[in-house]
Amino acid sequence: MGSKMKVILTQDVANLGAAGDVREVAGGYGRNYLIPRGMAVVATRGQIKQAEERLASQRKREEAVRRDAQAIANRLHGQTLRFTARVGELDRLYGSITSSDIAEKIGALLGETFDRRKIQLDEPIKRIGIFPVSIRLMAGIEPVVNVVVEGEEGAIQLPPDPDAA
Repeated sequence: MGSKMKVILTQDVANLGAAGDVREVAGGYGRNYLIPRGMAVVATRGQIKQAEERLASQRKREEAVRRDAQAIANRLHGQTLRFTARVGELDRLYGSITSSDIAEKIGALLGETFDRRKIQLDEPIKRIGIFPVSIRLMAGIEPVVNVVVEGEEGAIQLPPDPDAA
Protein backbone atom coordinates (compact mmCIF):
# COMPACT_ATOMS: atom_id res chain seq x y z
CA MET A 1 0.00 0.00 0.00
CA GLY A 2 1.07 3.69 0.02
CA SER A 3 4.86 3.45 0.07
CA LYS A 4 6.77 6.69 0.35
CA MET A 5 10.18 7.62 -0.98
CA LYS A 6 12.54 10.56 -0.52
CA VAL A 7 13.67 12.39 -3.62
CA ILE A 8 15.85 15.40 -4.35
CA LEU A 9 14.30 17.68 -6.95
CA THR A 10 16.65 18.49 -9.83
CA GLN A 11 14.36 21.26 -11.13
CA ASP A 12 11.44 23.29 -9.89
CA VAL A 13 8.23 21.25 -9.79
CA ALA A 14 4.89 23.03 -9.45
CA ASN A 15 3.09 22.32 -6.16
CA LEU A 16 6.07 20.31 -4.88
CA GLY A 17 9.17 22.46 -4.50
CA ALA A 18 12.25 24.09 -5.96
CA ALA A 19 15.39 22.49 -7.37
CA GLY A 20 17.54 21.11 -4.56
CA ASP A 21 14.65 20.52 -2.16
CA VAL A 22 14.38 17.12 -0.47
CA ARG A 23 10.77 15.90 -0.54
CA GLU A 24 8.94 12.76 0.50
CA VAL A 25 6.57 11.68 -2.26
CA ALA A 26 4.39 8.68 -3.05
CA GLY A 27 6.52 5.83 -4.42
CA GLY A 28 4.66 5.59 -7.71
CA TYR A 29 4.82 9.35 -8.31
CA GLY A 30 8.58 9.34 -7.74
CA ARG A 31 9.40 6.15 -9.73
CA ASN A 32 6.95 6.62 -12.59
CA TYR A 33 6.86 10.37 -13.09
CA LEU A 34 9.55 12.47 -11.38
CA ILE A 35 12.63 10.25 -11.87
CA PRO A 36 12.00 9.18 -15.52
CA ARG A 37 11.45 12.82 -16.54
CA GLY A 38 14.69 13.93 -14.83
CA MET A 39 12.82 16.11 -12.35
CA ALA A 40 14.20 14.26 -9.31
CA VAL A 41 16.68 11.63 -8.15
CA VAL A 42 16.35 9.13 -5.32
CA ALA A 43 17.63 10.72 -2.13
CA THR A 44 20.56 8.83 -0.61
CA ARG A 45 22.29 9.98 2.57
CA GLY A 46 25.21 11.36 0.57
CA GLN A 47 23.00 13.23 -1.84
CA ILE A 48 20.92 14.67 1.00
CA LYS A 49 24.11 15.93 2.62
CA GLN A 50 25.27 17.47 -0.67
CA ALA A 51 21.87 19.13 -1.14
CA GLU A 52 22.04 20.60 2.37
CA GLU A 53 25.56 21.93 1.72
CA ARG A 54 24.44 23.49 -1.58
CA LEU A 55 21.47 25.07 0.15
CA ALA A 56 23.70 26.48 2.92
CA SER A 57 26.13 28.00 0.42
CA GLN A 58 23.22 29.43 -1.59
CA ARG A 59 21.85 31.06 1.57
CA LYS A 60 25.28 32.60 2.28
CA ARG A 61 25.41 34.03 -1.25
CA GLU A 62 21.87 35.42 -0.94
CA GLU A 63 22.75 37.00 2.42
CA ALA A 64 25.84 38.66 0.90
CA VAL A 65 23.71 40.03 -1.97
CA ARG A 66 21.15 41.31 0.56
CA ARG A 67 23.88 43.04 2.60
CA ASP A 68 25.24 44.71 -0.54
CA ALA A 69 21.75 45.84 -1.59
CA GLN A 70 21.11 47.24 1.90
CA ALA A 71 24.40 49.19 1.78
CA ILE A 72 23.40 50.70 -1.59
CA ALA A 73 19.92 51.47 -0.22
CA ASN A 74 21.43 53.30 2.75
CA ARG A 75 23.55 55.42 0.38
CA LEU A 76 20.63 56.21 -1.94
CA HIS A 77 17.72 56.74 0.45
CA GLY A 78 16.72 60.39 0.57
CA GLN A 79 19.28 61.49 -2.04
CA THR A 80 18.29 64.32 -4.36
CA LEU A 81 19.00 63.91 -8.06
CA ARG A 82 18.87 67.19 -10.02
CA PHE A 83 18.05 67.45 -13.70
CA THR A 84 18.00 70.59 -15.82
CA ALA A 85 15.87 70.59 -18.96
CA ARG A 86 14.40 72.96 -21.54
CA VAL A 87 10.89 74.00 -20.54
CA GLY A 88 7.99 75.08 -22.72
CA GLU A 89 4.61 76.47 -21.78
CA LEU A 90 2.87 75.34 -18.59
CA ASP A 91 6.16 74.02 -17.15
CA ARG A 92 6.18 71.10 -19.60
CA LEU A 93 9.57 69.75 -20.68
CA TYR A 94 10.55 69.59 -24.34
CA GLY A 95 11.92 66.12 -23.68
CA SER A 96 11.45 63.92 -20.65
CA ILE A 97 13.41 62.43 -17.77
CA THR A 98 13.41 58.64 -18.15
CA SER A 99 14.50 55.75 -15.93
CA SER A 100 17.70 55.58 -18.04
CA ASP A 101 18.52 59.20 -17.14
CA ILE A 102 17.91 58.49 -13.46
CA ALA A 103 19.99 55.29 -13.63
CA GLU A 104 22.85 57.29 -15.16
CA LYS A 105 22.77 59.81 -12.27
CA ILE A 106 22.61 57.00 -9.69
CA GLY A 107 25.51 55.25 -11.42
CA ALA A 108 27.58 58.43 -11.22
CA LEU A 109 26.66 58.79 -7.54
CA LEU A 110 27.63 55.18 -6.73
CA GLY A 111 30.64 55.06 -9.05
CA GLU A 112 29.35 52.00 -10.94
CA THR A 113 26.78 51.26 -13.63
CA PHE A 114 23.21 50.96 -12.41
CA ASP A 115 20.41 48.91 -14.00
CA ARG A 116 17.56 51.16 -15.20
CA ARG A 117 15.05 48.31 -14.74
CA LYS A 118 15.36 48.67 -10.95
CA ILE A 119 13.88 52.16 -11.09
CA GLN A 120 10.12 52.18 -10.47
CA LEU A 121 8.99 54.92 -12.85
CA ASP A 122 5.55 54.33 -14.39
CA GLU A 123 6.05 56.93 -17.11
CA PRO A 124 8.77 59.46 -17.99
CA ILE A 125 8.75 62.76 -16.08
CA LYS A 126 7.55 65.50 -18.42
CA ARG A 127 7.26 68.59 -16.20
CA ILE A 128 9.31 70.49 -13.66
CA GLY A 129 8.95 69.69 -9.99
CA ILE A 130 10.03 67.28 -7.28
CA PHE A 131 9.21 63.61 -7.77
CA PRO A 132 9.83 60.79 -5.25
CA VAL A 133 11.05 57.74 -7.17
CA SER A 134 11.27 54.26 -5.67
CA ILE A 135 14.18 51.99 -6.56
CA ARG A 136 13.66 48.24 -6.22
CA LEU A 137 17.04 46.74 -5.38
CA MET A 138 15.51 43.44 -4.23
CA ALA A 139 12.44 42.22 -2.40
CA GLY A 140 11.98 44.29 0.74
CA ILE A 141 14.76 46.80 -0.08
CA GLU A 142 13.34 49.82 -1.89
CA PRO A 143 14.99 53.18 -1.15
CA VAL A 144 13.32 56.38 -2.39
CA VAL A 145 15.24 59.18 -4.13
CA ASN A 146 13.93 62.66 -4.89
CA VAL A 147 14.18 63.62 -8.54
CA VAL A 148 14.23 67.41 -8.93
CA VAL A 149 13.55 68.67 -12.44
CA GLU A 150 14.43 72.31 -13.03
CA GLY A 151 14.03 74.54 -16.06
CA GLU A 152 17.14 75.96 -17.71
CA GLU A 153 16.00 79.51 -16.94
CA GLY A 154 16.01 79.18 -13.15
CA ALA A 155 15.99 76.76 -10.28
CA ILE A 156 12.79 75.84 -8.50
CA GLN A 157 12.71 76.46 -4.80
CA LEU A 158 12.98 73.39 -2.60
CA PRO A 159 11.12 73.41 0.69
CA PRO A 160 13.44 73.74 3.69
CA ASP A 161 14.86 70.43 4.85
CA PRO A 162 13.62 69.68 8.41
CA ASP A 163 16.59 67.34 8.98
CA ALA A 164 19.12 70.09 8.21
CA ALA A 165 18.55 71.85 11.55
